[in-house]
Amino acid sequence: MDRYHLKCRPVRDAIVAYLLERSPAVDYGTVKALSATLALRFWADLEHHHPGISSLHLSAEVSTAWKARLATKVVRKRQPDGSVVETTEPRKSAVAVKTQVRAFYLDLAQWALEEPEKWAGWVAPCPISAAEIVVKKADRQRKSRMDQRTRERLPAVPILVKVAERRLKEAQARLDALNEAPLGTTFTVFGETFTVPRTTVRVSGRPTRAWDDQGAARDFGAEERLAFWAWAGIETLRHTGIRIEELLELGHHSIISYTLPTTGQVVPLLQIAPSKSDQERLLLVTPELADVLSTVVSRVRDADGKVPVIPSYDWHERTWNSPMPLLFQESQAGEHHRLSPRFFRDAIHQTLAATGLLDSLGKPLTFQPHDFRRIFITDSILNGLPPHIAQVIAGHEHIGTTMGYAAIYPADAIEAHRAFIARRRALRPVEEYRTVTPEEWDEFLGHFERRKLAMGDCGRAYGTDCAHEHACVRCPVLIVHATERPRMVEIRDNLQARIQEAEREGWLGEIEGLQSSLTHAEEKLAQLDAQIARKQEAIDLGIPTFREIVARTTTVGTQQEPS
Repeated sequence: MDRYHLKCRPVRDAIVAYLLERSPAVDYGTVKALSATLALRFWADLEHHHPGISSLHLSAEVSTAWKARLATKVVRKRQPDGSVVETTEPRKSAVAVKTQVRAFYLDLAQWALEEPEKWAGWVAPCPISAAEIVVKKADRQRKSRMDQRTRERLPAVPILVKVAERRLKEAQARLDALNEAPLGTTFTVFGETFTVPRTTVRVSGRPTRAWDDQGAARDFGAEERLAFWAWAGIETLRHTGIRIEELLELGHHSIISYTLPTTGQVVPLLQIAPSKSDQERLLLVTPELADVLSTVVSRVRDADGKVPVIPSYDWHERTWNSPMPLLFQESQAGEHHRLSPRFFRDAIHQTLAATGLLDSLGKPLTFQPHDFRRIFITDSILNGLPPHIAQVIAGHEHIGTTMGYAAIYPADAIEAHRAFIARRRALRPVEEYRTVTPEEWDEFLGHFERRKLAMGDCGRAYGTDCAHEHACVRCPVLIVHATERPRMVEIRDNLQARIQEAEREGWLGEIEGLQSSLTHAEEKLAQLDAQIARKQEAIDLGIPTFREIVARTTTVGTQQEPS
């Protein structure tokens, strides 16, 4: 906390106490990120722009100004000519920061009810409302960005794999040529000529460096090391979809075998240690992955054939793990140590640079280890793996998380739907899917043309006859358009005039039919008037209020219990 140099000691102590209360339930990385949010993004910003502030009780002007500053950030970008340009961009993490600050205020208020002597002095009104931390829009935007990132990188994986294999073979060939060349001589490999040093200080008696024609030193040992681990990391990540921390925790004991009870076949499995979700899982080892793992085991073994047992540092918990025979380790200066996530990122970036691939903006394409996880899930679901099985393989607690990783293409969704329809049609009688004749198609289209009437549309179903012998005014399926109300008024007035004429002339046989038509015409007019009134009327829904809850008690024996 003190690295942010907060001036208000009481607020600093409140944040420290809050972090100490939260720390037992979360890891070190979460506490570190939370301290940066509360101290740097929140309170240090307030102290910088509002000198002398000393209370968590913020005025409306102060909180509004802070939210406005939080919404944007200044980004420094280096141009090709070496100059630096500052630009203002929206802050993508603004909603997350406000969510953590709101949780800070609400947690203090809740804890004050349980331990008022400890927390009541720091309780203050929360400056962030629930409506300000709605994450649906931010989640959709993040999902769209991640899907676009996955779609952009999925076609590049085969190229990346080929380049990683080529770089490894070339690096091994250069190192082998250096080891075979006598000291002080020259050798040529892949059209390049190098000079071997005359002496070496290495215990093996062989140098790992040589000089090219321009006199520049090349460390072939370091190049081969970087190319090998880049190839091994890329292959393992793309075949398993595991996280980078799970990759670095793979040990020699993680490779286990399982005998199928039905056939007796031995199947290799990869045991993934509990990581983010504290859930252990087993993955099927494909032949390609088995080749990679066997190569890694052969590389890290000592002279006695055993994988060295080494301790590893957990960067998330800031603790040392028990010694284990880790696979992704190497020996430098006689000391074994585990490879770091940064080393793998640098190795992947150097391999990508050799591909020459560009993104949609024309810049060099970049990969993060987690991109292989999204690509693995997307590719598995697109190739027919059920999402709930992909959830188990990925180690997600909820299937929604798995579907959030999957970038489904619209074309793939259409093809999958067409395949589903084809499978469904294969199970139904062929006669139901015969080809429609031109006469049947014309009759079908003609039905909808014949439903158009002067007063609206006829709502009868296809293939049915008119049940009222085209007495449309009496028909309940007549859909009268609001624009035809004047015509309906004319029909009503005409019916009333005809009824009067029939009564005057004594045509008693027509009065009953005309009266029935008049009744239906008046009903349709009433329906039209009600429909028009509903569209024009504004309904006052009132102001929402809180419902008062009254506690009731029931008598049970001699005790009263709340019900």
